[in-house]
Amino acid sequence: MERYGRIALEGSSDCCSSDCCSGGSPVQSATVVGYNAKDLESIPLASIIGAGCGAPVEFADIRDRETVVDLGSGAGIDVFLSANKVGREGKVIGIDMTDEMLEKSKTNAKNNGYENVEFRKGDIETRIPVDYNTVDVVISNCVINLTIDKTSAFKEIHRILRNGGRMVISDLVADRKANNTINLERWSDCIDGALAKDDYLASIKSAGFKDIAIL
Repeated sequence: MERYGRIALEGSSDCCSSDCCSGGSPVQSATVVGYNAKDLESIPLASIIGAGCGAPVEFADIRDRETVVDLGSGAGIDVFLSANKVGREGKVIGIDMTDEMLEKSKTNAKNNGYENVEFRKGDIETRIPVDYNTVDVVISNCVINLTIDKTSAFKEIHRILRNGGRMVISDLVADRKANNTINLERWSDCIDGALAKDDYLASIKSAGFKDIAIL
């Protein structure tokens, strides 16, 4: 949490971007990992900190009036992109466990007039602070890999989704099982928390999800 707090205060991250060693700008990093550059121009610049590893909103088919939850919402990049898609009658809820990130995202929303977004503090493994069966879409960008108990996190996602709802996750997987040595600094750099692909998919299935696809 300390590392993510520093990212919020410093304004950018190299944790999962292709520019991790080249010092690229937050916008450049975010664009490299799948975002549409024009879409990024429509949201607060301060929400783009380059901490993701993909662009789940590009695959989620988010529609007008839907309710969307973004897990590990950070400074709000995917929340604001989703908010533009759901319109005034839709709602987007960002969940984060870091006070600094929540403060930053709330400030971004207030300063830019977003009235259809909300940010809540929560631990996604223990209890996502959203009611049962109330959400159309859950998205998350390079966050599930950081959890200790992936199955618990996926069960919580399954709990809040409506019947027929969908989950779109951009995340990292490992090419082999990790050893028992945990480097906490590397964990927050999206490395030590990653499961092997088969184990990751098994966690999703054991949480009750069906029709799982790698996009």
